[in-house]
Amino acid sequence: MTPDARERYSRQIRFAEIGEDGQRRLLESRVAIVGCGALGTFHAAALARAGIGKLIVIDRDYVELSNLQRQWLFDEADVEQALPKAIAAANHLRQINNGCAIEPAVVDLTPSNVEDLLADVDLILDGTDNFETRYLLNDHAVSRDLPWIYGAAVGSYGLTMPVIPGRTACLSCVYPKPPAGVQPTCETAGVLGSITAIIGAIQVADALKILSGHADQLASRITTVDVWSGTVRQVSQPERDPACTACGTREFPHLSGAKRAPVSLCGRNAVQIHERTRPLDLRKLQSQLAPLGEVRANEFALRFFMPPYEMTVFPDGRAIIKGTTDIGIARSLYSRYIGA
Repeated sequence: MTPDARERYSRQIRFAEIGEDGQRRLLESRVAIVGCGALGTFHAAALARAGIGKLIVIDRDYVELSNLQRQWLFDEADVEQALPKAIAAANHLRQINNGCAIEPAVVDLTPSNVEDLLADVDLILDGTDNFETRYLLNDHAVSRDLPWIYGAAVGSYGLTMPVIPGRTACLSCVYPKPPAGVQPTCETAGVLGSITAIIGAIQVADALKILSGHADQLASRITTVDVWSGTVRQVSQPERDPACTACGTREFPHLSGAKRAPVSLCGRNAVQIHERTRPLDLRKLQSQLAPLGEVRANEFALRFFMPPYEMTVFPDGRAIIKGTTDIGIARSLYSRYIGA
């Protein structure tokens, strides 16, 4: 450890449970943050400041004005430039700690790219907003004996749970199927920045225990917090389910892509189309769409406004159609303006 690093992380090193040996482990660690919204931006900033050696920041979306109330790394300039969240986060993280290697990925995590994106990481932090991606994370992590930490928050309520393969129950043990019925989202129920900060902080604390060599001190429990009522509950995780498709029978249906489908994005009144993978020339597309409506483009994404809809198209052919949750309408708009 260099003298500068020893000074920079001195207050963390003085915390006996981490110490110099634990800090050295942190400096050598590689962490993937999947989803760079309210939880993910907190994860990224906290871990960069803690001295994690490498952060892989994965997010499919771009910065919007409504994000600034709770998404800790972004500012108004990011909104004005319509930057992808992963790129904006990387820009700010490099100013926080230029000794931390930052690898942004403006992609949707899928069965086809999960192996490449999450190769050689030591831990995964969940900052996603949907169960499809969480089940994919769970399948990948369990198949690789890789720890990951689940987290979610909406309204004033949030919860988190560490998954340590071979030791704790996994996500599929606890939730064999995603929650049924209409669920509250940030769009319908709102969300307080304070609950995302608390859940993100608990996730980061668990990550630091694991990465600094103290995974044995990590309690196998589910933590729930409601900042409005002021209640905090912790319950033991259930036992591992021998019939679980991930850690029991090791079938990994989400990793194989057997359950992959177009996704109605949580709380966004939007549908993501990711079934057509092909490189797109965004500048050429901009010239084609300009006579049909307002178009804004940069090297990362193109936004096309055709009220009451808005389409954001990425270079890999993926698109987010905002203004509907009907997959049929979204596919129709994609085919009309991008092609079948």
